[in-house]
Amino acid sequence: MNWKRIWLLPLIYLLMVGKVGAQEFKTTDGEVSFLSQAALNEFTGESDKLHGLLDPEKNQIDFYIDLNTLKTGIGLRDRHMRDNYLETEKYPFAEFSGKMEEPINLEMNQPQKVKALGVFKIHGKEKYMEIDGSLTKLSANEILLEASFKVKLGDFDIDIPKVMFYELSETQSVKIKAQLKK
Repeated sequence: MNWKRIWLLPLIYLLMVGKVGAQEFKTTDGEVSFLSQAALNEFTGESDKLHGLLDPEKNQIDFYIDLNTLKTGIGLRDRHMRDNYLETEKYPFAEFSGKMEEPINLEMNQPQKVKALGVFKIHGKEKYMEIDGSLTKLSANEILLEASFKVKLGDFDIDIPKVMFYELSETQSVKIKAQLKK
């Protein structure tokens, strides 16, 4: 009898059982939008390339977006946003990683208000944030996540030239919406 096989089988079984019991929900096509409301100009930017993970058992959450996928509807403004302010060549992603304040206990089609506590990273800087949102169980295999929060550009060393002050708001209102699947 091969003893290596005998001890390896229980190990493989334990690893498989652990994976089967996992309750991770993921998305690669969530939506993110931001609203910039400056004195003389208001515009939105959007992307449907939000990636995310929610693990209700561990109360963990992690979302990121490739900032190069954000579109405002005007190509020149998009290039200026990426090149001059977000510097996406150097800092291509924005990410939030954290935990839910309270355990997640979802009932079918009943939104649960949640608060995520964690770190938001953009432009090479990190800041602790508390983000309010809601989770709705759409089926046994699907959860809808919706959240909104504000990002103050100065907190992340994203400079706004004085000339642009009337066109670009110091504070951006961000919304996310994602259907996460098991």
